[in-house]
Amino acid sequence: MLLLIYISKHMNLLPNNKLLDLSGKTAIVTGGTAGIGFGITARLAEAGANVVVANRNAEEAAKAIEELTQKGYKVKAVQADVSLEEDVKKLIHETETAFGGLDILVNNAGIFPFTLLKDLTSEQFDKVISINLRGVFLTMKYGSELMIKQGRGGKIINVTSIDSLHPSMAGLAAYDASKHGVWGFSKNAALELAKHNIWVNGIAPGGVMTQGVAAMQSGGKITSIERNPEPPKMEGVAMGRMGVPDDIGKVALFLASDMSSYMTGVQVVVDGGYLLK
Repeated sequence: MLLLIYISKHMNLLPNNKLLDLSGKTAIVTGGTAGIGFGITARLAEAGANVVVANRNAEEAAKAIEELTQKGYKVKAVQADVSLEEDVKKLIHETETAFGGLDILVNNAGIFPFTLLKDLTSEQFDKVISINLRGVFLTMKYGSELMIKQGRGGKIINVTSIDSLHPSMAGLAAYDASKHGVWGFSKNAALELAKHNIWVNGIAPGGVMTQGVAAMQSGGKITSIERNPEPPKMEGVAMGRMGVPDDIGKVALFLASDMSSYMTGVQVVVDGGYLLK
């Protein structure tokens, strides 16, 4: 009993209804206008955060912003290619200008072209690494600089993949290399940034039904799907279904909030039990 009294007096425990409250926080979500990125953006915005979405496609970004602002969320789009250093600098600057700082950085932008090693060109390999890994380096470098300058800590969440732990299929060698790199980079950055109260964690999704996945599975015949489609059945997954973007969005909200206050350098696997096989 005395221990509980001491804890309640000295740890300033947040009540449950405040643990997921992101009011007054500002987040960046790269690739935040479609698929997993949109699922993350929507959950962070619903929790009260100002959210800046970075996307190369201005038309897609405009549609997403309109959809979210109609719900009363505070969102802004910045057209940026995360593999370009000047674009990333612009992204961080515009975020600070619009909302006064940065508290949460979610690195979600990525590509996953399916190409067997025998057909993989150096240009294709370089493009995957440039977006999936170099992009994470650049946003973390300049995002963490701003967080350190502010002096109030922050949360960095890198979307990796179960392929950072175990290859899912042939044809994704470049993608797997990039995601292994992101996970290694995240762990080392977590060591460096902890003294600044900046926590770095990862989310490793399994199969998630997004527009990109639907297009790949259909050979390009499917060009659009619902924001959160009915999860299709999937053999080899313990839960018997694929994931949907909101499955990842909810975990991102957990890692962005005070619910994850004693976690850094951790990768949360969200795969419905796929790796159990």
